[in-house]
Amino acid sequence: MAGELADFIAQTALSTEACLEKLLQPASGFQVRLLEAMRYSIFAGGKRLRPALFMATLEAFSTGLEAEQEAYLPFAAALEMIHTYSLIHDDLPAMDDDDLRRGRPTCHKAFDEATAILAGDALLTQAFAVMASIKNRVSPLRLINALEEVAFCAGSNGMIAGQMADIALTGQQAASKQLYDMIQQKTGALFRASTLCAAYLAGAGQAKLNALSVFAQQLGITFQIVDDILDITGNQTKLGKPIGSDAKNSKINFATLLGQDEARKIAQRAAHEAKEALKPLGDNAILLCQFPALMLNREK
Repeated sequence: MAGELADFIAQTALSTEACLEKLLQPASGFQVRLLEAMRYSIFAGGKRLRPALFMATLEAFSTGLEAEQEAYLPFAAALEMIHTYSLIHDDLPAMDDDDLRRGRPTCHKAFDEATAILAGDALLTQAFAVMASIKNRVSPLRLINALEEVAFCAGSNGMIAGQMADIALTGQQAASKQLYDMIQQKTGALFRASTLCAAYLAGAGQAKLNALSVFAQQLGITFQIVDDILDITGNQTKLGKPIGSDAKNSKINFATLLGQDEARKIAQRAAHEAKEALKPLGDNAILLCQFPALMLNREK
């Protein structure tokens, strides 16, 4: 099963890369440096987990799709554009002030801070145009629902709120509830967008949308806690970013609050609950059911 998911993610990554290559063609004039920065960050070798989640959810609802699954690839690529924008901004001196991302200098180090900010802004803005580009392949209502979900998850109620909470809690004492809320917004929100948007585009009913929401929430918790543990115990070469970044920046997380062993138990429970949440989807969710274990056992 693990091999099946690994193959699926690898194939989705290749398809996503090809789509992004078409979407982010080199430019001329004042755009040259901007596009170079955008391409530098988006082709830095990410795992493409969010496009994979999106395409795996489409697979679970394949009978409800209005077009071939390939027609939805631009939407998957746009989710990766939003994720990459968030990483560029997260690495900035005003945020985490990181020098490395995916094994090479962060965008603001490779270019400059102003260019990095604009590259992130451009990726975020262009992503919505890319998502809207499938308008001739799906019904307007399904597309509007999906776009609304992405905007909600990426905005002040989702990923941005999580980043704000991360800043506010830096150097502070935090309760578990605050950490859960921060994770659900900063990390879980884009996982939620990646799954729910695919379900909206496939015309899923409310019960299955609710199930996917819980799945994404618990998957985000699993991913982030493991990420926090790896920041303490991981291999910098494998991770492609500095170890100990959270400690350097006085970041609070479950690993520092409760210890690695207890944090690992919380991640294990979240992974179990993520898989359990998919029961309403039955056998159609075979691929999605493999994601929690992947997130739990990852080394990078």
